[in-house]
Amino acid sequence: MVLDYFYVLVGSAVLGISFNVFQLPNKIAAGGVSGISIILHWTLGWEPAYVLWGLNIPLFIGGVLILGKSFGYFDYALKTLTGTLFLPLSVYLTASWPAATNNPLLGSVFGGVGVGIGLGIVFRGRGSTGGTALAGQVLKKFTGWSLGISVSLIDGLIVFASALTLSLESALYALISIYLQAKLIDVVQIGFNTEKMALIISDKEDAMRQAILAEIDRGVTRITSQGGYTGDDRPLLMTVVSQGELTHLKQLVRAIDPESFFIITNATEVFGKGFYHGD
Repeated sequence: MVLDYFYVLVGSAVLGISFNVFQLPNKIAAGGVSGISIILHWTLGWEPAYVLWGLNIPLFIGGVLILGKSFGYFDYALKTLTGTLFLPLSVYLTASWPAATNNPLLGSVFGGVGVGIGLGIVFRGRGSTGGTALAGQVLKKFTGWSLGISVSLIDGLIVFASALTLSLESALYALISIYLQAKLIDVVQIGFNTEKMALIISDKEDAMRQAILAEIDRGVTRITSQGGYTGDDRPLLMTVVSQGELTHLKQLVRAIDPESFFIITNATEVFGKGFYHGD
């Protein structure tokens, strides 16, 4: 889809701007290839955009050659290549932009927010900007570690390198930025509206089901289940409610059957009548 490539380009532009106006001037090497470029800029004077191109392109080629089909389908690879090339270009084109702040705490906070939003937009376009995500996939292939552990290890080594070459304080600020990046990626991907899924096991199943349908006006699904200890049939009721309806549901369940078994968990994306319709 053309819209996906638009997301990749816009997200990469947001990344490049956030990098130049928040992270680079404040020495916030928050992991990734961009973190390596910041370290090399402040220690050797290297131009970050060239470092990004010089590392991202070989990583992309290596990912294709080493990972093969496990790298992803063709459209994903093409969008990753787009992000891999356009992110350094965004950094290059905005290199002359003045720093938005010279306060490293503000730089880490707003840099993390900006980079998180940018990455979230790229991921929403089902693409990537390459970098350590590709390196993590390669490491996973050879070690058997999970992708999350592989990427975290690489980013952790970059932050550790920043502590040695820049300062311990810079590394600590980088950790703040990494945390905010992860949170903002989730916000862009799934939004602020996290619905709640409730699972209810009760001997008063019919009364519970009717109350949810009538008083909360939400659908409810009856799932056949068995008690693990007794082996008896225990009907399980599942329903999804908004955050604002959760308190009412709790009160309802407790009033009908105080002995019921009641589980509440986040439902980050809900598709269907009465709820958010995602893409």
